[in-house]
Amino acid sequence: MAKDKTKREPRKSVRQNGWVTLDGGFAARPCEVLDLSSTGAKLVVSEAVSLGPRLRLGFSRDVRSARHCEVVWRRGTTLGVKFVS
Repeated sequence: MAKDKTKREPRKSVRQNGWVTLDGGFAARPCEVLDLSSTGAKLVVSEAVSLGPRLRLGFSRDVRSARHCEVVWRRGTTLGVKFVS
């Protein structure tokens, strides 16, 4: 049975500051989290092109509490990520 891609977890508009780090990196870059669900988020970062396919997202500069993410789409400085383990 094909998975229905039109149904996704409802996203909550949060518009709050966050931090992204490259997967395996330590330098945290500020971002704005536009919306958030249990499965992913929409982010705005100043230099989206320099981010690789995997990153970590946190709500403090302490990267130990950050969630692992995979970039699923990019439009300019806005990108969508899904949370992965």
